[in-house]
Amino acid sequence: MSKKRILSGMRPSGRLHLGNFFGALDNWVRLQDNYECFFFAADWHALTSEYENTESLKENTRDMFLDWLSAGVNPQKSTVFIQSKIPEHAELHLLLSMITPLSWLERNPTYKEQQLEITNKDISTYGFLGYPVLQAADIIMYKAHKVPVGVDQVPHLELTREVTRRFNFLYKEIFPLPEPILTEVPKLLGIDGRKMSKAYNNAIYLSDPPELIRQKIDQMFTDPQRARRSDPGDPEVCNVFSFHRIFSPTEEVDDIGSTCRSADIGCVDCKKRLISKVITFLGPLQSKRDYFSSHFEEVEDIIETGKKKAQNIARETMDEVREAIKI
Repeated sequence: MSKKRILSGMRPSGRLHLGNFFGALDNWVRLQDNYECFFFAADWHALTSEYENTESLKENTRDMFLDWLSAGVNPQKSTVFIQSKIPEHAELHLLLSMITPLSWLERNPTYKEQQLEITNKDISTYGFLGYPVLQAADIIMYKAHKVPVGVDQVPHLELTREVTRRFNFLYKEIFPLPEPILTEVPKLLGIDGRKMSKAYNNAIYLSDPPELIRQKIDQMFTDPQRARRSDPGDPEVCNVFSFHRIFSPTEEVDDIGSTCRSADIGCVDCKKRLISKVITFLGPLQSKRDYFSSHFEEVEDIIETGKKKAQNIARETMDEVREAIKI
């Protein structure tokens, strides 16, 4: 029996950080053992908000693929490609846009939120409003059965399902309805306690050298009520402790929690223990990244092979779509 198909993508915004790893990449690596996976660099999606800043797009895509491969995305198991290299995505996006009611797009919660939050750039564009249609085209192009998403992204996938139902009803039942694979994302904030983000300059990157990791963890926020070493702490409000929950064994997490509450361990010592864990965790990934960086022709071959496989499927899909629409 053939494996069910998964599709997921990331916008190429540069090197990936620990939030990206535990939010998506770690899950991708696990899924590829049980599913036929398609992972793509969503460079057209990046243009929906960064259309004025395209100088770094190719370099960012390169860095992102290096991080994918170093984290364990395996080209023997998964197909990796760049969205803009498959022009069929644009054609399917155009055709789906003809049948997608404007009201569906205007009620998209992310569209409403970002219209309020993003005030430093003009996102009142057709592309920004219509990006869920392009997202639907990306997914159904490969007849994906499953899409890994966080709980907050379920409304986006439901819009894809609505567009798919409408196409199947109007023309011909070509596409399966993609279902979400809900992923639990561990709590992993930036070094300042906000969401880990390149924009906030608070991220620990997968490619950060040990000395820089040490500096960043030294700067991490801890329990704000713990002013002195002798003050008992509350690990539940400490960002360093939330990292220990991910990087340290359960027994050690329990020990750190109790000794923090009794003031038998200070924040400096707690950070030192975390530093060694993070550096050890990232060591193998960074070794693989160094290899691929110095053998980038292998990465280019992987991307080209992925492009050919994705394009063959996309061409077959579009033949079916054109026949169904009778154009």
